[in-house]
Amino acid sequence: MKYIDEFRNKDLVKNLVQKIEDIADRNVSLMEVCGGHTWAIQKFGISSLLPDQINLMSGPGCPVCVTSKRFIDQAVAYSRLDDVIITTFGDLIRVPGSSSSLEKEISKGNDVRIVYSVLDALDIARNNPDKKVVFLGIGFETTAPGTAQGIKNGAAENIKNFFVLSSHKIMPPAMGALIDEGVKIDGYIAPGHVSTITGSGIYQNIPEEYGVGCVISGFEPVDILQSIYMLLKQIKEKRYSVEIQYSRVVKPEGNTIALKTTEEVFKLRDDWWRGFGIIPKSGLGIAEKYKMFDAEKMIPVDVEETIEEKGCICGEILKGLKKPHDCKLFGKVCTSTNPVGACMVSHEGACNAYFRFSFDE
Repeated sequence: MKYIDEFRNKDLVKNLVQKIEDIADRNVSLMEVCGGHTWAIQKFGISSLLPDQINLMSGPGCPVCVTSKRFIDQAVAYSRLDDVIITTFGDLIRVPGSSSSLEKEISKGNDVRIVYSVLDALDIARNNPDKKVVFLGIGFETTAPGTAQGIKNGAAENIKNFFVLSSHKIMPPAMGALIDEGVKIDGYIAPGHVSTITGSGIYQNIPEEYGVGCVISGFEPVDILQSIYMLLKQIKEKRYSVEIQYSRVVKPEGNTIALKTTEEVFKLRDDWWRGFGIIPKSGLGIAEKYKMFDAEKMIPVDVEETIEEKGCICGEILKGLKKPHDCKLFGKVCTSTNPVGACMVSHEGACNAYFRFSFDE
């Protein structure tokens, strides 16, 4: 199979649904921890194809959603400095901070620019030597290598006005934290994009320590349904392991060059996740060798006191304890054009995906 239409083939989908129905003999809860999977599951109506015994849960797979409000407040504070240019991916500008957002700061005339990669931010730094250019580093293991390489490029060229405010995180600690907190998870649909970088080994502690299987999945209907079947088969046979369904992209060893770059530039640190609080060794801070690119260390700024949204249950949604429709704000006060919480902002957020594809459920 080489083409997208093959992974959306109706006969293959029906065959997999039948295999799932044949093996589903108990109630199980499976969690996806990738925003791309959340989007695909809602877009293709995967849940509606499954027997009632299968409960699909959306986890903390959206990097915008799990980012702390203090990070947004700090970015807003930087944007208000006359000598700073903020560079960021597009989704982040709409995330509400305590009293503002980067989108609102743009309307006030502050210099916030959407970029498509850290290399764009480096270009802006080269072309504006009288300004401090701050790149907002966000995302999991997928995007961290790009940020790391941007920092290395900045060091090689001795660019002194380029900085990174890092909110990069890694996925496995959050997966373990969910089970530690008592969230019922019988299997993980493991992230495809993350795993192209990391390989499969990073999830090994999940089956070994918790007896919960992981299947790294692609993003098309056949991918997801096959991954669900593989997890159900593990549960049926009581053998828990890490398997790769997305083998056309993911290799066990991952991308060794990207991993080496990330390990050189970043160091593990405790980090805050929406809905969880602090998870030990789950974040990526900039290593001492590259501290001259660390915005937090090099650009002091006063940040306002963090104020959380009232009524928003994004944290519970990210832990799989609630679904978007359980929120009183969903589809009323909180919409994709007027997001109250981070889960409605990004297309990888569960609220955004539910709003777009299953509003009437």
